[in-house]
Amino acid sequence: MNLLLDPFDRLIVAQALVEPMRLLTHDATVARYSDTVILV
Repeated sequence: MNLLLDPFDRLIVAQALVEPMRLLTHDATVARYSDTVILV
């Protein structure tokens, strides 16, 4: 799944997936990437 075009967004999501943490975002595209990413 390749939803993100911005390399920095990819790094943030990858870090959230590897570490035991949730990522909060206002970006709907980022939020679709995983259930560990929460749209606020």
